[in-house]
Amino acid sequence: MKVETKKLPQSEMELLMEIDAKEWDKFIIQAIQNLSRFVKIEGFRPGMAPRQIAEQKIGLGKILETAADLAVRQIYPEALRQEKIDAIGQPEINVLKIAPDNPFSFKAKVAVLPEIKLADWRCLARAEKLPDKESIKITDQEIEESLNWLKQSRTKFITVLRPAQAGDRVEIDFTAKHAGQVIDGGASENHPLIIGEGKFVPGFENALLGLKENAEKQFDLVFPADFKNKEHAGQNINFSVKIKLVQEAQAPELNDEFAKSIGEFADLTALRANLKDNLILEKEQKARDAWRAKILENIIKNSSLELPDVLVFGELERLINEFKNNLRQMGLEFDAYLNNLKKTEEEMRRDWRPKAVDRAKASLILRAIGAAEKIKVSPPEVEEEINQTVKHYPDWETVKAKIDMAQLLEYTRGRLLNEKIFKLLEDAS
Repeated sequence: MKVETKKLPQSEMELLMEIDAKEWDKFIIQAIQNLSRFVKIEGFRPGMAPRQIAEQKIGLGKILETAADLAVRQIYPEALRQEKIDAIGQPEINVLKIAPDNPFSFKAKVAVLPEIKLADWRCLARAEKLPDKESIKITDQEIEESLNWLKQSRTKFITVLRPAQAGDRVEIDFTAKHAGQVIDGGASENHPLIIGEGKFVPGFENALLGLKENAEKQFDLVFPADFKNKEHAGQNINFSVKIKLVQEAQAPELNDEFAKSIGEFADLTALRANLKDNLILEKEQKARDAWRAKILENIIKNSSLELPDVLVFGELERLINEFKNNLRQMGLEFDAYLNNLKKTEEEMRRDWRPKAVDRAKASLILRAIGAAEKIKVSPPEVEEEINQTVKHYPDWETVKAKIDMAQLLEYTRGRLLNEKIFKLLEDAS
């Protein structure tokens, strides 16, 4: 096999491959054998007809096409190994010479891992001090906000027959119309909301005050000029509402008994201390993440690499799929989300392309640092991390049946590798 390589722009490479007539004839014979199994030839068992008769029955064009496919599938990977080429994605194949009793040649164009001129990452890491624990402060107000969040999370709602008040949870049927037509997203049944949270159009929740279960009301509201749906911004919208349910909030008292109900806390003071520790850890992690992002951004800016389109496309696919999965977990449909935004998936992909470029560059830079420093992740490390993940799923066997384990192993390995590389950056700061 002869192989000639040529570097192309945008981190692509062209490979010109050729095998001699003798080697090529082996693929033609294999193609005839494969095809003749599915062609009925009188007097012969499937796949056992003489070559000349099989060729006449099948047709030379079909045989050469099949032989070429067989040859490319075998030769192309061998050429990559021989030339030590790190190819990305599927190649673009162009057959150059195909005929019996002649050499067979074809050309492949493929994206490859780009050459990276890595910046002095140690110097860049040292230039930005990693935030320490002593610099992180937690205010009493932050602790009280966390305590109140816990209180709200354990609030019970009890159905009442009195008129609705601020703070009540209500369920409503409603329609919203403009010029007699229901607007997009302007109808819902048994819709829950808490009066006073301000999650509806200004004035909507106030209009529900004083209404009892089964009460109905019509009223008009002018949508704000900066309303997210520009089509209805500034318009007068007519609402028809029916109250289906009124529930009163019963929040627990913040006392020692409440603290004990949360966990193994002796009293409210111990709970507050625990919340403070958790807030410190949370701020530490946010500060560390921000530092990592900044250092990585600086390394990318000061490094040199050509980014193949196939890598950007791959990152974009991952971004879109991650977003679709997140919507699905919230019970939302991707198409409905796009309709609400008045966008197409193609427009979203265009908007998200810069983010995909950043992610692809970050992945390549981290990979380059890891390779330069010979950082590895062992199979036992991956196994231990997955075992820790399993502990969060009581019904792991059911979850396991729904996921791609090979993909999980690769994802875990990559995450552990990146963590080791970031730790290396932190140690250099």
